[in-house]
Amino acid sequence: MSVLTDLVAELNSGKLRIVDLTQPLGPETPVIGLPPQFGASPGVTMEVISKFDEKGPAWYWNTIQMGEHTGTHFDAPVHWITGKDLPENRCDTIPARRFVGPACVIDVTADVAKNQDFLLMPEHVVAWEKKNGGIPAGAWVLLRTGWSARTDGKSFLNVGPDGPHSPGFHKTASELLAKERDVLGVGVETVGTDAGQAGTFDPPFPNHTTMHGAGKFGLASLRNLDQLPATGAVVIAAPLKIVNGSGSPLRVLAIAPA
Repeated sequence: MSVLTDLVAELNSGKLRIVDLTQPLGPETPVIGLPPQFGASPGVTMEVISKFDEKGPAWYWNTIQMGEHTGTHFDAPVHWITGKDLPENRCDTIPARRFVGPACVIDVTADVAKNQDFLLMPEHVVAWEKKNGGIPAGAWVLLRTGWSARTDGKSFLNVGPDGPHSPGFHKTASELLAKERDVLGVGVETVGTDAGQAGTFDPPFPNHTTMHGAGKFGLASLRNLDQLPATGAVVIAAPLKIVNGSGSPLRVLAIAPA
């Protein structure tokens, strides 16, 4: 038990810190939009059940309604058609051990500042590894883009006449990470794990197609990636245990050096 005792001691001493990678979840939380022929995910609605009143004099609580993929959320393999027949592919069947892994943070904020449609390529991954070491199996690869600085819904979703624009992964980078590096999954600051224009790619939404087809996960709408080192942090990203759940809002936490 010495490792766990040491972990608590390091947290209490301030040598380690907890970084919250989660955006607030409420009625103002931006939600991804789809073309009108597809079903739409609702935004967050909250209704008071009781608040220290005649319906409950000593307690306060609400009902909430939202889509599974709202705010900072987890994508399970069953979310995508390529992962629908895999074993242990839902929020309630994925082993809990697979929610925890080391973080590899790839910083492309300078590239995204020049090009809002920036795509991570395999050469970017290889260059990162030359500087920081190889991406270990079972890691969370987090794409730091600076996108979470867009705190208003309009600029965060960034929808133009030709659809949304935001950075993401080229299909070859997703294939490298999923198949050659065997990562747990990827995390992004944007509303989804594919680039804004990914509906026009071949195949459409290649990160979803590749990651979930390989039994990997996605984390979307992350924040505070600028507070993590390139390596050395551990991420805990556990979705709600929703029966047959394709995904879930969650609170993503990182344990990082102070």
